[in-house]
Parts: sequence; structure tokens; C-alpha cells
Amino acid sequence: MYLPPHFEETDAQQIAEIMLHYPLAALVCQCEGEFIVNHLPLFAESENRLTGHIAKANSLHEIVADGTQAVAIFRAEDAYISPNWYPTKAQTHRHVPTWNYQVVHLHGRLYFTHDDKAKRAAVGRLTKTYEQMHFGDHAWKMSDAPQDYIQGMLDNIVAFHMEIDSIAAKSKLSQNREQTDYDAVQQQMKDTNRTIMADAMERLKADKSE
Repeated sequence: MYLPPHFEETDAQQIAEIMLHYPLAALVCQCEGEFIVNHLPLFAESENRLTGHIAKANSLHEIVADGTQAVAIFRAEDAYISPNWYPTKAQTHRHVPTWNYQVVHLHGRLYFTHDDKAKRAAVGRLTKTYEQMHFGDHAWKMSDAPQDYIQGMLDNIVAFHMEIDSIAAKSKLSQNREQTDYDAVQQQMKDTNRTIMADAMERLKADKSE
């Protein structure tokens, strides 16, 4: 990933927030010279480990050996940025459109398992986290469904985890713009309900003022 220093995201909490709020990752690996790409919700079990699961019918667990190198790509909100939003545009007109976004790339190694306990844990962690996040006390629980039904569903998946070797994250949020332009873009993010991006820009502003 092209990563100029002024766009590099190094805040561990911000990286964790991106992964938590945008868990559907692109999982990319290579087998016999071909790229294999899957889009899967992944859960950060720790700083060094991601967990997830795939359908048993997905051949990924059959064609990719344990220990295979992979990249998991998480992408948060993105936005087209118009030059018309910059207050300084009227001074020189030397501005062009751009795109703001936040992404996290995790590089690591994949390991698959058919163990029933591991599959139940992988599904359980993911379900509990997002049911509680979205529905609180009204969250659905695995125990709400008949156990034979849940077991049948578990029999049709394969669990996996990624041992993380390195992390590269990017927050391209108009940091290279004049402060008046930066503030105007942040206001546009608020006005268009891109709250995650607006909050991230507020954090950068606070960090800069310290």
C-alpha cells in the first residue's frame, strides 16, 4: 500500500475501532500463482490474532495450506472530496478533487480447523459482539435456536484464524490541507452523516493541538 508518512495511521485504538465497526474484510491469499479473494467478517481476538469462519463448501480450506501468507483488508468510511468545499479555493483555484478513506491491512498466516469447539467459539464471539452492539438487551443468542439446528450449521462451516505478523494502516483525512480547508471538509462529513470519519478527523485535530 502506498503510505506517505503524513497519512500513516499509528493510533492502535483508531485501528481497533476501524476493525470493530467495519468487520467485513477482504481476505487475500495466493495459491499456485493465482490470487484468492474472499469477503468475510473477521474478529480481532487479540492484537496478534484474527478469527473467522467460512462455508465448508468454500474450497479455501482445501487448496490453501496451513501457514499460508494472507492479507486481511478492512475499510472504513470513504468520501469524495470536492474542491468546492475548500474556503481557500477562491484565492488561487489551484485545487483538485480527491478521495478520503481509512484502511487497515493485516499481514499474517492462516490456519484452519474443523474442531467443533473452535467453530462454536468463532461464531459465538462474532455473534455476541455484534448482536450486543446493535441490539443490547434484545440481542439474539445462539441458545435461542434449537441445538440440533445450530449443530447442523456448525457442521457446514470451517473455522480459521490468522496469526498477525504486521499491520499497515492509513487515514487519508485531508491532513495535507490548510486548517480552514480541513475544518470545512470535517463539517461536510458531519453534514453527510459520515460520523466515523468526522470523529477521526476530530481526533487528528486534537492530536495536532497537543
